[in-house]
Amino acid sequence: MDDQERLGSRERDILALERRGFAGPGAKERAIREELGLSPVRYYQLLNALLDDTRALAHDPVTVNRLRRVRERRRGER
Repeated sequence: MDDQERLGSRERDILALERRGFAGPGAKERAIREELGLSPVRYYQLLNALLDDTRALAHDPVTVNRLRRVRERRRGER
């Protein structure tokens, strides 16, 4: 994989945060702000774009596929 095919550190950090479990309400949003320096709204915008990125799928297929299933289920509920 050359450099253009690799995810940047922010993208890798977003996927790593998604792999973690969070106890209690607000814990994930607090981690997003403190660890990534992002607002939750911006975080979810970036995450949603990552789910359509083939580089993200190659980097962490389990997490990306799980999140794609969640996204599709939510879209189906609307």
